[in-house]
Amino acid sequence: MTILEEPIKEVMKLQNYIDGEWVESESDQILDIVNPATQKTLAKVPMSTKAEVNAAIKAAKEAFPEWRQTPPLARVRCLFRLKELLEENFEQLSRVQTMEHGKTIDESRGETRRGIEMVEVATGIPSLMMGYNLEDIASGIDEYAIYQPLGVFGHIAPFNFPFMVPLWFSPFALATGNTFVVKPSPRDPISQVKLTELIDEAGFPPGVYNLVHGGADAASIMLEHPDIKGITFVGSTKVGKDIYRKCGETGKRVIAQTSAKNFMVVMPDADIARTIPALMTSFFGNAGQRCLSGANLVIVGKDDAFYNKVLDAFVTTASKIRVGYGLDESIQMGPMQSIDGKERVLGYIEKGIAEGAKPILDGRKPTIIGDYPDTCFVNPTVFESVTPDMTIGREEIFGPVASVMRAEDLDEAIKMANNSNFGNAHAIFTSSGKAAREFQYRIESGNVGINIGIVAPMAFFPFSGMKDSFFGVLHGQGRDAVRFFTESKIVIQRWL
Repeated sequence: MTILEEPIKEVMKLQNYIDGEWVESESDQILDIVNPATQKTLAKVPMSTKAEVNAAIKAAKEAFPEWRQTPPLARVRCLFRLKELLEENFEQLSRVQTMEHGKTIDESRGETRRGIEMVEVATGIPSLMMGYNLEDIASGIDEYAIYQPLGVFGHIAPFNFPFMVPLWFSPFALATGNTFVVKPSPRDPISQVKLTELIDEAGFPPGVYNLVHGGADAASIMLEHPDIKGITFVGSTKVGKDIYRKCGETGKRVIAQTSAKNFMVVMPDADIARTIPALMTSFFGNAGQRCLSGANLVIVGKDDAFYNKVLDAFVTTASKIRVGYGLDESIQMGPMQSIDGKERVLGYIEKGIAEGAKPILDGRKPTIIGDYPDTCFVNPTVFESVTPDMTIGREEIFGPVASVMRAEDLDEAIKMANNSNFGNAHAIFTSSGKAAREFQYRIESGNVGINIGIVAPMAFFPFSGMKDSFFGVLHGQGRDAVRFFTESKIVIQRWL
């Protein structure tokens, strides 16, 4: 493919995928899916009716008994075929993500790769799903723990990783013998349509996997439906709390992975030459639209020279980030996904200034590589003199804005981070094993980075979270996902 080749050539009319068939929605509410970089319309997506959401759930429920009885080895053969198809369509899938979300092509390729890794791990379900047993718990009595699937699960997907995040859950749900209904984000659903086309081609039986488009109304139907056994969600804390509550009221299992305000702590003994590139990716990768993004840069120590060295390197490097259309291989940061997203970020920048923070790199008037409208673009922005109690220091901005703070020592830096309502992915940059261990031991964060800017767990580890960054007990990915999608059945038997 040439640098700017776009796989979406004409406006698509998106359909639902129910019981193994692509079905046109009868909804009269249709939204435009717009390329945030070019502002060209890519697709029309329906906001599905209640009947259509119910039909998808019904199909999943009816498909469950046969799929549950299908041997795990046979189930994962569909996943092996899906992995092959994902590899064959790797570049196209990645380019679709860039077109509908705005992230750079390298970031999209990384997202595609991470999604494939989820499928790879789930293919090991014959081993991962094994229970355990013990003979002679009493004379002539044996006991077994068996992991069994539960039924229909639903996923309410976010916009920031439209391809990858549903794959944190669906391969594990399907491999363990459950059926699945996914509701993509109405902002960028094309990636999920393309994924579902490959799931269909991979040979999953009708009804095992279903896709319905929609917004909050469709999500509410899934949350309240008695045939859905559990919900997985990634998004804001506000919505996640509501989902957690509703799932509790209806007895559903839930994984709700939510907002973040991540602290990146730089110690005086950090290797600055290696730290700065990691910070750039952390703060400005995906245009800051990830729950793993750095938000608050905490420079530790009383030495003004060290503080200025780190700050100058950070600002100078950030100012050189090439912003533009992500299909250009030279671009390092794309636009915000939507106009609303840009307006939200601009609002936070204004709040920061009003509360006394100093913008030493102001991205409100973006410099864009190429002839593209600035509708959704914001350049990297850096604030100095930020305190944790300021709005920009405590609330999730979800954009390319860095707030720089100072701490006298590691103890103060840890306290600053732990005072936050969020605990998703804090990190420390240091050459000291003692400092690193103290940080990982005391920090209240589900994911912890040691000289790592983006603390993204691999597919065989759970994606953790604490405080207002997570609601539930088990997390997505790895063993946690296997346990979430199965129930322990205990069998105690004696033969006379």
